[in-house]
Amino acid sequence: MSTIDVTDNPALHRYEARVDGDLAGFAAYRFRGEHQIVFTHTEIEDAFGGQGVGGTLAKGALDDVRAKGERKVVALCPFIAAWLERHPAYQDLVAA
Repeated sequence: MSTIDVTDNPALHRYEARVDGDLAGFAAYRFRGEHQIVFTHTEIEDAFGGQGVGGTLAKGALDDVRAKGERKVVALCPFIAAWLERHPAYQDLVAA
């Protein structure tokens, strides 16, 4: 089974998912003020579709936002928004 690693790439303003070192997808973001992170777009490479990369990417990115404890999430990206709806334990991260 392949390992999916999720890391923040602040230089490109995105969280990246890598499968065995290969870029499999990303969730782009921008900051709004000092207290919000706005997820704008999520993209998974076709070769990695249907393998759980998107869900792992969303969870990893949101876990990192929570761990840093500095920002609330605005989900303009439909994928991140849908993931948040399916995972009520993450509602505390959503900006009012």
